[in-house]
Amino acid sequence: MIMAHEQAMLKGQEQLHGLWALIERAGEEGWRVDQVERELFAGLLKLGHTLLGAFVAQAGDGDEGERVEQGTRTLRRSEAKRPRRYVSIFGELAIERYVYAVREGQRAEYLPLDARLGLPADDFSYVLVDWQQRMCLKDSFAEAVDSLAELLGVAPSVRAAEHGNRHLAEHAEAFRLRQAPPDAAEEGDIMVLTADGKGVPMRRPIEERARRGPRRGKGEKANKKQMAYVAAVYSIAPFERTAADVVDEVLRRERAADRPRPQSKRVWAEMTRVDQGAACTGKERLFVEAAIDLHERDPDRQKTVVCLMDGEAGLWAVQREWVPHAIGVLDLFHVLERLWAVAHCIHRETSPEAEAFVTRRLRRLLEGKVGYVIGGLRRLIDEHRLVGQRRNTVRSAITYYENNRDHMCYDKYLAAGYPIGSGVAEGACRHLVKDRMERTGMRWTTHGAQSLLHLRAIYLNGDWKTYLESHIQNEQATQYAQLAA
Repeated sequence: MIMAHEQAMLKGQEQLHGLWALIERAGEEGWRVDQVERELFAGLLKLGHTLLGAFVAQAGDGDEGERVEQGTRTLRRSEAKRPRRYVSIFGELAIERYVYAVREGQRAEYLPLDARLGLPADDFSYVLVDWQQRMCLKDSFAEAVDSLAELLGVAPSVRAAEHGNRHLAEHAEAFRLRQAPPDAAEEGDIMVLTADGKGVPMRRPIEERARRGPRRGKGEKANKKQMAYVAAVYSIAPFERTAADVVDEVLRRERAADRPRPQSKRVWAEMTRVDQGAACTGKERLFVEAAIDLHERDPDRQKTVVCLMDGEAGLWAVQREWVPHAIGVLDLFHVLERLWAVAHCIHRETSPEAEAFVTRRLRRLLEGKVGYVIGGLRRLIDEHRLVGQRRNTVRSAITYYENNRDHMCYDKYLAAGYPIGSGVAEGACRHLVKDRMERTGMRWTTHGAQSLLHLRAIYLNGDWKTYLESHIQNEQATQYAQLAA
């Protein structure tokens, strides 16, 4: 129950004087500064709760007379005040107010005090949601709830945190599509689209779990994974270099000091979902949105577009459909992985011979001699009489290079200053998906996973505050539409 405004203000004054007394007593008794800090914070939470109650009390009780007219309808005031739970960062308030409906006992259609205060659709304040969901983006829902309870003494349930995450993400797609493109003056001359996939452990349907029983069969995994496809679009200035420059940089594993940095990078992730009764794959959603983003950032197609990915055929097929004008580049680091695997089939790992093997062939690939390298790998099989797994490893590398040969014109890419490594996509997959979604014991539904991925992308793109305000405005406009009528 909220006290009257005057009572609350008097109580607030008493609490404030109590904090001053606390400081004096702590000084006299020689408290450590951290002890004072904790007691002050606890006292400030109590003071905040009192003052927030005073603010609510001065807004009144929502009484606008026995009847109000809403268009052609007459709504009647409730016979008694109805309680409304409001959980703030300072604690819980029980707000008593009158509401209006067609008749007593029916759903309230007009809530004057709720609208005046801008109360959210559910019980939790927008500030509390902001703080809690920031934690949920980084830690598990349970850890976020525990942390908030430890800090504030406010503990919405784990289920409430999960529901809040999905509710907050409802406007995420619309928000992303409404975003203005970056300032053209700050963009580089090359637009880069990079994409990759990362598995998300999914919760098995309950009927499947019931049918399977408590024990897994031999070779059966604890969960199924569904791919989350991650894209990043950014611009960058050309960076011309030679094959020797790249070999030196790769082997020293040091970033070139003068390498230009990506500008206005935006990342997002999509999973396969059912939309209007039909399944739309994550890859298709990803590239449709990438095509829109590229068009908005370069509507006249004045810039070169580079699509930088690994060898997944499905991604390249969708790229050809939605971004056909992009220059396809196979990520050099996936190429290198295959070379090292072959080198270790004939040379000891970490040996100088293995490094020399990779260095020679990497230089040839960067010089555009892909066919020469493929032919040399074929000869290795007979020259070293490779069998079994070693033979399969070499054959796999040959097939990989043959299938992606059109995207391995590295001599031309280097001369034009194009990027050839997809570290941005690799990093986005790890940071956006793996670091949060693949922790021990985590299982996801498609809806829950996609909601969290939407919000994590917004947060990582630096748009959290803007999005939260947009979400609040959308919710308020919907919740109190009758006031705008």
